[in-house]
Amino acid sequence: QVRLVESGGGLVQAGGSLRLSCAASGRTFSMAAMGWFRQAPEKEREYVAAITWTGGSGGIGYLAGSVTGRFTISRDNAKNTVYLQMNSLKPEDTAVYYCAGTTGVSDLSQRSTYDYWGRGTQVTVSS
Repeated sequence: QVRLVESGGGLVQAGGSLRLSCAASGRTFSMAAMGWFRQAPEKEREYVAAITWTGGSGGIGYLAGSVTGRFTISRDNAKNTVYLQMNSLKPEDTAVYYCAGTTGVSDLSQRSTYDYWGRGTQVTVSS
């Protein structure tokens, strides 16, 4: 089993920044990639970003179109942690952000790909 714990959420004004962290523990060696999803009230959970877990050079990162140019995903394997740096935040970024881990590398934008989920951290962007 893998346990994922998110942190770093909070309230920020539009245009501000936040950095989310996701700390993984347990059988982390089994993971191939990690991702971030978000869910706004009364909306479906949507893909935000993903990064491969194995391999060198910090992994390969992917971003949803809605956050490209504003968000960055990175990892620190020594700390078993993945980060989501969020800049130029907008009110529409308000959501609960979830970290997820997968043992495979099929479509990383799909929720069904992921085996493990954190409990989420709230991000609220005020206008």
